[in-house]
This record gives sequence, structure tokens and C-alpha cells, in this order.
Amino acid sequence: MRYLCTSIICGLCLCGLLLDNPPSAVAHHSYVLSVQQLRAGLMKASSTSAKGFLLVDVRSPEEHASGMIPGTDLNIDFREMKTRHRELGAKLEDHIVVYCQSGHRSNIAAETLADLGYTHVYNVVGSMNAWTEAGFPVSPGR
Repeated sequence: MRYLCTSIICGLCLCGLLLDNPPSAVAHHSYVLSVQQLRAGLMKASSTSAKGFLLVDVRSPEEHASGMIPGTDLNIDFREMKTRHRELGAKLEDHIVVYCQSGHRSNIAAETLADLGYTHVYNVVGSMNAWTEAGFPVSPGR
């Protein structure tokens, strides 16, 4: 996994990020994002629809219903990502951020999306656990 430069995320929305390392054919080909970087990207947007990336909760529908990161666009269980990825409505070059409860399932979902050809997929390290530990707000799930 490649890490994003913290100073860049603070100045740009995710759609315009520059990466430390160019994409290459390696075992892990998604990127990682801290909850602080995600929050900064969400705060820079004038609206949730103008944030420049898709935010996807890959937990179960029951977990999603218990609360989500504000600005979440979709809930697709990580086990269904391969068969439901078209529901994202994303182009292969679009930026997609995925999260779960701890970061493990979202890592699987991120790698699945990368395997399907999406080139800008980000896994949120620590996911919901890290988000709530940081004291960031949680919205009611749908």
C-alpha cells in the first residue's frame, strides 16, 4: 500500500491528490487514508455532492444502520463488492474511499475494487473505530 502525503491532503480535496509513489503492479494496489485526512477532504468540499470522491461504507446493512461517517454515499457489504461495484456509478479513474468498522474488511473491498480496474481506491485506516476515537461526528445510518 502506498501512503498519501499528509501535507497534500490538507491543501487539496481527494480528487486532486498527488501520490508519493506512482501506481505500480504490486500485491497491494490500493491506497490508505487516515481518518484525519478523510475528515480534511470532507471539510474542504462545499457540499457532500461536490467532495470529489465516493465514500462507501462496506459494513453490513445492520452495522450501517447504527451510524455512518457523514458524507457516506453508499453502503455495499464488502462481500458483495465484486458483484455490486457497478452500483457505485464510478468510472475506473474516479476516487473511491471505503471504510468498515476496523479497516480489515475495507482493505479487502479496496483491493477488490483495484483488482476490477479502479485506479484510485483508498482504505480508511482504523475506519469507524478510528473515526469515533478521534471524536468525529457520526450520522444516523439509512
